[in-house]
Amino acid sequence: MLKKTILLLLFILLTNACADSKTEQTSNKTEDSKIVLVKADGSYDKVPLEKDTIVLKVMQTRVKSLSSFPSIGEGLDENMTYMEELAIQAQTEGDKPDIILFHEFPLTGYSSGTRQEKLPFTIEVPGPETKRLGKIAKSCDCYVIFGSYVRDAAWPDHILSINTVLGRDGKIAKTFWKSRNIKRLYKTKEITTTTVEGVRDAYRKKYGVEEEFPVLQTEFGNIAVSTVQFDPFIFAAFAMRGTEIMLRTATLFAQEDVVFTAWSNDFYSAMANFTLPVSTGYNAGESIIVSPHGEILAKHPSKEEDGIVEAKIPIAAFRKNRTIPNYALEITKPIFEQYQQEIPINHLDITNEKLPKTGEEMKILFDSISRYVPVKTAD
Repeated sequence: MLKKTILLLLFILLTNACADSKTEQTSNKTEDSKIVLVKADGSYDKVPLEKDTIVLKVMQTRVKSLSSFPSIGEGLDENMTYMEELAIQAQTEGDKPDIILFHEFPLTGYSSGTRQEKLPFTIEVPGPETKRLGKIAKSCDCYVIFGSYVRDAAWPDHILSINTVLGRDGKIAKTFWKSRNIKRLYKTKEITTTTVEGVRDAYRKKYGVEEEFPVLQTEFGNIAVSTVQFDPFIFAAFAMRGTEIMLRTATLFAQEDVVFTAWSNDFYSAMANFTLPVSTGYNAGESIIVSPHGEILAKHPSKEEDGIVEAKIPIAAFRKNRTIPNYALEITKPIFEQYQQEIPINHLDITNEKLPKTGEEMKILFDSISRYVPVKTAD
């Protein structure tokens, strides 16, 4: 009798737990469905403009890895000093900037090695670096944007790729996680940084679904920042959310990608690249600013020389009577609903000890969870 009573109690507890879990899931779905991510009438949220035309400056600079300095502190100090010098140059030469865009690695550079070897060569946001660089933004009275490898106590052992926007008051106005990494680019390895896609559910729970494709509404226009390359769906999502100026920090980019992305999504765009000697064979430099019609407004002529690219953006005229772009979503929806991407989302929402330590281990993880069997690789 006692045994039956205990079993009955356990059954009741499990039933209630399942019911609570389903209720929570339904509640979360209901809450998400109440959030308006895209307006049905094609309009989008914005704040009043301070001026009709703004000046965007893109900083094309060398990249120096923290791992190449005698100490991390010395490396950060030298790299920040160089950023400060260039910001002063941007402020004193040509038109006064409203937005200054640095590339993906002006502070930390790129470091090779295992996850644990790379982690020391990251920064925290906020941190002493953003505080110091915030002084640049305040003294220039402009937005300063830069990319960096970041560590965060909320995501232990993860290496994040984050773009930070410093406001005119010197404080952090917004941070943008990288949406996703390009995959199957290399034969033997994959990129190990953690993106929104890699921990999507945990990211949503922590920051909200509206922060997957955030847009910063400023007095100079609606801006978004991304390190993604060759991914039209990502940029279409940002455009649907009301982006007017898409600022990009991807390393060694392709000009065609930037031009087509701006043109197909009807927004201004810019790409900041770092410099490397031509002898390396990499597609460095040649940072650009592009109009919504795919016109290159400004381009640095060199792959290996540092410099500043600038352009005026008639943001008021562009914004007048503008709606979000027209996409062929309804007709293509049956295809999209059946498509399965090769690597499932949340692939890095795993215990710390299971996080891939190297690009080679990341590839092993991808191969093990791939939905495409066999995995096709380039010859």
